[in-house]
Amino acid sequence: MASQIISLSSIATPNNGVDLDEIMQQKAEHQGCGTSGGSGKASCGSGAGQGDLAPEIWEKVKNHPCYSEEAHHHYARMHVAVAPACNIQCNYCNRKYDCANESRPGVVSEKLTPEQAAKKVLAVASTIPQMTVLGIAGPGDPLANPEKTFKTFELISKTAPDIKLCLSTNGLTLPDHVDTIARFNVDHVTITINMVDADIGAQIYPWIYYKNKRYKGREAAQILTDRQMLGLEMLTERGILCKVNSVMIPGINDHHLVEVNRAVKSRGAFLHNIMPLISAPEHGTVFGLNGQRGPTAQELKALQDSCEGEMNMMRHCRQCRADAVGLLGEDRSAEFTTEAVMAMDVEYDLESRKAYQSLVEQERQAKADAKQAELETLAGEQSDIKILIAVATKGSGRVNEHFGHATEFQIYEASASGAKFVGHRRVDLYCQGGYGEEEALETTVIRAINDCTAVFVAKIGGCPKASLEAAGIDAVDRYAFEYIEQSIIAYYRDYLDNIRSGAIVHGPRGDAEIRQGAYVAA
Repeated sequence: MASQIISLSSIATPNNGVDLDEIMQQKAEHQGCGTSGGSGKASCGSGAGQGDLAPEIWEKVKNHPCYSEEAHHHYARMHVAVAPACNIQCNYCNRKYDCANESRPGVVSEKLTPEQAAKKVLAVASTIPQMTVLGIAGPGDPLANPEKTFKTFELISKTAPDIKLCLSTNGLTLPDHVDTIARFNVDHVTITINMVDADIGAQIYPWIYYKNKRYKGREAAQILTDRQMLGLEMLTERGILCKVNSVMIPGINDHHLVEVNRAVKSRGAFLHNIMPLISAPEHGTVFGLNGQRGPTAQELKALQDSCEGEMNMMRHCRQCRADAVGLLGEDRSAEFTTEAVMAMDVEYDLESRKAYQSLVEQERQAKADAKQAELETLAGEQSDIKILIAVATKGSGRVNEHFGHATEFQIYEASASGAKFVGHRRVDLYCQGGYGEEEALETTVIRAINDCTAVFVAKIGGCPKASLEAAGIDAVDRYAFEYIEQSIIAYYRDYLDNIRSGAIVHGPRGDAEIRQGAYVAA
């Protein structure tokens, strides 16, 4: 069958000599970063396989990196910053920067027109064949900028029909746009819902701007929550998958988010993503300036654990920039600036993308088979011991990153039921110009994974290994380039054997810090 070629002639600029053969060659060299999924109901929306979901749901999430934890290790997303205006003020957001609705505060995205955004999408999709999702998440609120948002979707749906369309909104005007969302086949919508109690909401939102009027305090919060609940109900009635984002703010809504979880589940939300408050003073937010702290790693995990019996929990969110490009946990936006994209002459090869993604699916299946085979070795194990393991990885669900090159560690919980992805921790690079930075090791890496029993790496030097082991963290390189979940199960089995033989004594670990700041393009 001949490849379907979609030309950019209607929105592209003339060719300036960009070598498409070279660009296409890069596809095979950049397979993505991540790991495989978890187990159990808590991972249904994020780690489940084809047999765990209804066929129509599986088709929507199987290659969506935000709605499937398992898929996010293989498939990429991109955001286009076409929506600068916003209609609410949040105490965790500084309007100078991207909206914390979906992005970490303290960064400014490159704003685009819909036409620029459309070309950028095709340029990225032609370079990164595992890019399957286009999201509009800001830098303000997409539905406070409906003309720009839907014009972008219109252009993309015509030129790249295989790409899933998503948007993220605070929900204030969502009910007014549900019909348009459905008409453009936007079948994934994220709503940031931080409260269902207006008294709590008044502590988070100073004001909203609704129907040409500014509302403040409890009245503003009540209007917002009513509109959010109505919009969520309207979307789910139309079969549109809804993810709810909530920012965990200790002392304000942390305990209340259990109630939020129940409320959104009852209205049909598919996935709940509880994110940590980012409140560094340098970001200039109200919470940052008044000393409001964010949660620790254990506090965040405990809240997520308490909610997972109610509905599917998302634990792999990276609070991406509004112009992020690539797999979750990486940002390749520096490769696709407006200037660079507008100079490209791009052809959209749909069949080539499908062929590449077919290879990705073969890798996913091989990984799942390896995990299942290893899991069978734990059959009948009754231990209630659980441990956390940090993993350095840069692709294909394998332990394939050098310790010193890691800017993130993925965190898994190992137990008698297997391996479950539970989060990620950002760190500073340990290796800088070939030399280890001991300060980075002590101040970010060890603090970030202090609650972990072990860290899996492809390679590690003697000095950092000794420092980790002095902190009680087992530095493990014997699973280099093996599948992550298979390796974690094998390690856990050996760990239990060592406890029984008396070779090691199991004990509780300390807490860990959640790194403040934003992912930036490398």
